[in-house]
Amino acid sequence: MTRPDIRIRPATDTDGADMARVIATIFADYPNCHFIPAEFPELAAPASHYAARHGRLWIAETAGRPVGSFAVTRTTDPTVFELFKVYLLPDCRGSGTAQAMLAEAIDLATAAGGRRLRLWTDTRFFEGHRFYERNGFVRVPGSRAVPDGSDTWEYAYTRALAASDQ
Repeated sequence: MTRPDIRIRPATDTDGADMARVIATIFADYPNCHFIPAEFPELAAPASHYAARHGRLWIAETAGRPVGSFAVTRTTDPTVFELFKVYLLPDCRGSGTAQAMLAEAIDLATAAGGRRLRLWTDTRFFEGHRFYERNGFVRVPGSRAVPDGSDTWEYAYTRALAASDQ
């Protein structure tokens, strides 16, 4: 169950600055992981950005203060959806909020005919990897480099949305 003081709501385009604060706070916990605003142009109008990609962005907040985010979009394969901007401040982890956020994404993808969910995550985000693996995601072999100021490498994860798709 999600902490009663945390609610999940659809994002608006005015949430970009708060999302930047959340992302920068999380990045600061990892070596050589820098939040560089120019690398996140979608935060200028985040809800519109994901809507244009046939998806949706949500914000987790407590007392009106955003503490996390997540987005899901359709890919070029109409049965595959992708997660983006999955962030949750450390003091909110273990609260059930990440589970609730993932459930929202799964519900949206499944209702839209999705059969698989995928994501890319920084190789340094060990807590995130454990969360994804506990929730049925399987890491795809290999990694990819991201041309950014943090010299980021990412792992891909994938998960079937229904037992019949495994």
